[in-house]
Amino acid sequence: MKVAALQLNSQIDLAGNLAEANGLLAQAADAGAGLAVLPENFSYLGAQDADRVVAAEQEGVGPAQDFLAEQAVRHQMWIVGGTIPIRGPDARVYSRSYLVAPDGRVSAQYDKLHLFDVDVPDTAAESYRESYTTIPGDQPVVGHTDFADIGMVVCYDLRFPGLFHRLSTIGMHMLVVPAAFTVPTGRVHWLPLLQTRAVESLVYLVAAGQWGEHARGRQTYGHSAIISPWGDVLAMQESGTGVVIADVDFDRQRELRAQFPALQHRREF
Repeated sequence: MKVAALQLNSQIDLAGNLAEANGLLAQAADAGAGLAVLPENFSYLGAQDADRVVAAEQEGVGPAQDFLAEQAVRHQMWIVGGTIPIRGPDARVYSRSYLVAPDGRVSAQYDKLHLFDVDVPDTAAESYRESYTTIPGDQPVVGHTDFADIGMVVCYDLRFPGLFHRLSTIGMHMLVVPAAFTVPTGRVHWLPLLQTRAVESLVYLVAAGQWGEHARGRQTYGHSAIISPWGDVLAMQESGTGVVIADVDFDRQRELRAQFPALQHRREF
């Protein structure tokens, strides 16, 4: 089957962001994709972390959530809805990713576990404190579809191998990685991390990134990609908005796992 990673340049403009995502999802559907992955903060990317609170939706109600359901039904396609800020029990939000089925129902949801509280090295101004406005999730999630079990992670999660070990023991055939990676870290770590996560669990990986300049000069790295279980880059878009498409072959994945049974050789300590 074909899968798609959508690369966006989201801004402080909900309607504009959804319009851009609408066009790219149509492109993915026209290309025959059965699954499309949107990037982190696809519906709203503010100038600072606090802006996500302003754009927050109630669980089950809101334009971004409605958009995902409508698009999944329109295109008869599975959609991973990047992340949407969902109101929590206090003044903060959850950074929530949705797996939406072709009938519009939410099949799985995942709240970002690892929050980006970082001063980016070798830059003068890039400092983030995601935990000030965001509540971390509390469990890993594998979503179930009619073609594969899908491990759900978001951006900074890529740096924590224990999470991927846990997802692998739960059982998954594919990883989806909505992201908004910074440019300095993306240049050195993005592709190596993606390939490592695909190889160590022998899964297909679909990574959808934000790209370009956003509000107040914030810049993201792009390089949305689809990676094979052997670490091959099947398709990538380095810059610009667009759709990355590749074929995934789960029969080939099963053969590879049988020939190279590293998952069966894992030991717990």
